Amino acid sequence: MENLHEQGTKSSFQDNGKIVVGIDVGTTKIAVFIGQKDSQGKVSIIGMGKTNSVGVQHGAVKVITKTAESIKIAVEQAEKKCNIKVTEAYVGIAGNNIKNSLLRGTKIIKEDDHIITQEDVDSLLEDQYNIAMPPGESIIDIVPQDYIVDGETGIADPVGMIGKTVECNYNLISGDETNVHNICLSVSMAGYKVKGLILEPIASSEAVINSDEKTAGICLVDIGGGTTDMAIFKDGILRHTAVIQLAGNSITNDVKESFRIMLNQAEALKTHYGDCLQTEKQENTVIKVPGLKGRESREITLFLLSGIIKARVQMILQQVDYELKNDAYDKMLIAGIVLTGGGSKLKHIAQYTEFITGIATRVGEPDPMWLGDSAKDCADPMYSTGIGLVLKGFENEAKLAGNNPLEDNIEEPKVENIAQEEDKEQVEKGEKNKKPGLIDKIRDFFIRILNESVE
Repeated sequence: MENLHEQGTKSSFQDNGKIVVGIDVGTTKIAVFIGQKDSQGKVSIIGMGKTNSVGVQHGAVKVITKTAESIKIAVEQAEKKCNIKVTEAYVGIAGNNIKNSLLRGTKIIKEDDHIITQEDVDSLLEDQYNIAMPPGESIIDIVPQDYIVDGETGIADPVGMIGKTVECNYNLISGDETNVHNICLSVSMAGYKVKGLILEPIASSEAVINSDEKTAGICLVDIGGGTTDMAIFKDGILRHTAVIQLAGNSITNDVKESFRIMLNQAEALKTHYGDCLQTEKQENTVIKVPGLKGRESREITLFLLSGIIKARVQMILQQVDYELKNDAYDKMLIAGIVLTGGGSKLKHIAQYTEFITGIATRVGEPDPMWLGDSAKDCADPMYSTGIGLVLKGFENEAKLAGNNPLEDNIEEPKVENIAQEEDKEQVEKGEKNKKPGLIDKIRDFFIRILNESVE
């Protein structure tokens, strides 16, 4: 990051951890947030940019060049708000190909009476990024659930225990390799480096759910434009994720087809008058939708509009309910359900969710404490993911200071404006990673012969 206020100086969150950028590449919008941490450790949003998303379908990047253009526009808007030059960012990833698998990894310790260290645990988890994946899939994140030491199960943290075998039950989150590559390539083509990929419902949870709720048990339901993403937390740990391929755009399309109107008109009707409940009072309220090129306007009652919206929302919520009850997750949700994302702004959606699932529900929006002067513009459920990316980015800064397993498994796309930086990193690695040449092989051969002779 280059601070435009200070000529001749550069400020980078890589160096001081004071600035983090989050890019939410959504189906309907691309939102960029720049966050700053003060000397007291408080995070606040100092810049925000938003533009229509072009080239993204159901959370997956399809047209890379158009998506890159949209990202650049949104980033430049955010830069102007705070005079910060963006060079890298944390990027959200979602889409209908996100998978959730429970697996177990094992680490054997050869030493007797070995006290397990944090390095042992980190090594065990890093090894899991090297497991064989099905063709076309890429690892996004690995979330530990619990540990087993010499057969003793249910251990939350094995550090400090004595053992020769450490096992970890973990939640492996994977996605379509092509989509992961396309997202990275779009950001790089726009001129920015991907600091890390973060699953969008995990990011959203950072903005709308507190640690007590995650400990008690809570389900986040992020209703976006292309997909509805779920994340279930218990004991402070992510237990399950799911993606539902119905969301806000499905509702808009239903309104469009039912009333035979333009897509933008359907979106306006949903946004301004959308309701998940039907009442008798709505039968007497009529909305006039202008016709095209002198054609007669169309009259639509709120009762019919609510009926169409309710039907699609019911389908979404029934799938949410299925995910919760399929593995009895509904029994552990002491803190209930939190709805967020643009789709959560529909009237009475929290009440309707409670009716479908039987679980207490609220609508979550980013806490104003993080928004600073941007509170008026950003305190909206539709910005939960973008703001959450910034918060999660600050949390990850310490972890990313060393080796990052995620970055090791994502092939960073090579683009001209970041090639020099990549070359510099390669030079700094020195001879460590250099492949041995013929002279090196001959030298190693004679050294081995001499050693064997001495023995």
